[in-house]
Amino acid sequence: MISLNETYDQNKVPNFVPDLTENTFCANGWLQNTLDLEHRPEQEQMAIAIAQAFTTDSSLIFEAGTGVGKSIAYLIPAIIHAINTNRQCIISTNTIALQEQIQKKDLPLCKQLFQKQSDLLKYKDFKTALLIGRSNYLCSTRLSQAVESKLDLFPTPEHQELDRIIKWSQYTQSGIINELNPMPNTTVWEWVNADTSACNRRHCNPNLCFFQKARSRLQNAHIIIINHSLLFSLIGAGLVPNNERGILYPNDFIVIDEAQTAPNIATDQLGNRISSLGLDRLLKRLYNPRRKKGFLSCYGSISHYEAVKKTIHQSNKFFSYIRHNFLDQQDIIRIYHENWCEPILIPHLQKLIDCLAKLANKQEDGPIKNELTTFCTRLTGYKIGINQCISIENEDLVYWVESTGHNKRNVVLRTSPLNVASHLNQSLFGRGVSALLTSATIAQGSNMDSFKEKVGALGVETEQVNSPFDFENNIRIFIASDVPPPSGKSAKLDIAFLSDVISYCTLQVQGGSLVLFTNYTDMRLIAKTIEQQFNEKKRAFFMQGRDGSPSDLVLNFSRIGNGILFGTDSFWAGVDIPGSSLSQVIITRLPFENPSHPVSEAKKDWVSARGGNPFSEITLPDAIIKFRQGIGRLVRKKTDCGTITILDSRLLNREYGKQFLSVLPNHNFETFNRYNRKSVFSPLENL
Repeated sequence: MISLNETYDQNKVPNFVPDLTENTFCANGWLQNTLDLEHRPEQEQMAIAIAQAFTTDSSLIFEAGTGVGKSIAYLIPAIIHAINTNRQCIISTNTIALQEQIQKKDLPLCKQLFQKQSDLLKYKDFKTALLIGRSNYLCSTRLSQAVESKLDLFPTPEHQELDRIIKWSQYTQSGIINELNPMPNTTVWEWVNADTSACNRRHCNPNLCFFQKARSRLQNAHIIIINHSLLFSLIGAGLVPNNERGILYPNDFIVIDEAQTAPNIATDQLGNRISSLGLDRLLKRLYNPRRKKGFLSCYGSISHYEAVKKTIHQSNKFFSYIRHNFLDQQDIIRIYHENWCEPILIPHLQKLIDCLAKLANKQEDGPIKNELTTFCTRLTGYKIGINQCISIENEDLVYWVESTGHNKRNVVLRTSPLNVASHLNQSLFGRGVSALLTSATIAQGSNMDSFKEKVGALGVETEQVNSPFDFENNIRIFIASDVPPPSGKSAKLDIAFLSDVISYCTLQVQGGSLVLFTNYTDMRLIAKTIEQQFNEKKRAFFMQGRDGSPSDLVLNFSRIGNGILFGTDSFWAGVDIPGSSLSQVIITRLPFENPSHPVSEAKKDWVSARGGNPFSEITLPDAIIKFRQGIGRLVRKKTDCGTITILDSRLLNREYGKQFLSVLPNHNFETFNRYNRKSVFSPLENL
């Protein structure tokens, strides 16, 4: 293995990635001649830059507009480089949609190219694997244990669910939870998944245990696909190669696609999360006093039951105190002062941990001892996390508590790093290997300084290529000049006015409209006001949070062809609906982040303390990137066309509006108001 401090000598292994990449992507190159794909100069420029970065172990930030074909641009040089050097490439995405595109479309295309082009035959047998959390896999050892102990672990109604999992285990190829439809009962799945030290190579048959089989595939894979949340979770847990180069595996290299989301996801994953519901479920897996079921029913005694019961009681008392004293009037509140509540739960957690440790020591080596050890480890994690949240010792963290869930009964203690730049600088750019960050929306105009600062990449090279699409002729942009700016005092007027404008605009296009909101409250109020109008016009209406999962909403909306879809945060990015099914994107408000969220508030305090301007350094750059993501939903392929309608007059009458206008794909926008909108929208059929 190569030391982290040792310079990689590319001459040790012949590597012709830049030459092969250029031959693949150039005009009349292998992609064009072998697969009859269109030559895209922007894609060629991107692929060659990436190949050079990989071969020199340099990092690179690359913005590529919609339609460049960036995934193929990095996958082909990544596969070639991985095989040439016997290294692994991590591909991290934010959305399931992109992950599926890479797995089902892009990687098969790469294989097709390598099989048909004689100069690339060496690479045709590349191997790929999906890296997901252990809890997603069925473990054969734990399934056998659950079957053996089901009378002690589950109430009778859940035995049927266990039987369903047993039947599924006999024919599933992957053993991944998402294959089960409907999804399994949480209580039962927690007893059969691989997320415990009981699932290990000593006790699990690698030919039977789905996680162990997946682990073997990962070890042999050239391309490993992961999502951002798991990537930063693993990095935060310290799962990096010891004293060796690499991000997750020795001497690997990484591509982070949809990189505009990386800073926020890293902020979320590199912090701590202590959930009252999570702790309660963990304790009741040990022993549920009401059901008299649980792990200790099989292997414990009355003293163990009592220790769990006391801990459950103190846990309820501890979190109830927080709920009533901090979350009675609001769902989220930042914590500033240490020792803001009594750590009454800590001694009971420690007693239970000691009790379980003694019981574990009495067991022979095997799954039972491993299960007890896992319980001790997780309870210790809760104890340490609660102590950290109460003591507030780290000035680099922001602390808060919030209530979540449908009835707001789940109390969560949270911490997040105030600034993830230093973490990312060390974990991505300081590991001695190439890290490529790419997206269609990183820059403000041609400036990437704000993004580079957020990800700790101030010395990293950047490149940018525009979209090859003809936005000037395929998109018309309308901006409402008379929509009142957001205001608490005129909230009712805003809703009434916006409802009228949205109703009018959505009914002007023959295809479908995606209406993007910045909060659920506005979305629901407006939906309540105008849904009946859509029904009368026989236009299918879908709303996030009410009519199915995001993926189901997108699928049904696409099939209808002229539907109207209301969405919030998750619909601003990652939604890919080519064709007339999406003919209009409506932006209801500029997507400024909630300024009262503890993380936003703390970041702004931090910038202000340095003498900076929080609005220009944080709020505005973030909003512009999200704005670009939103309007980017409209055109997903070369033949797409349609309208972008923006219902926020601040673009026209605020100084910062010019920065939003500068990132519009077509700068020949038109304004309208309630009096002239009929004449402005009338020629839409010409598109």
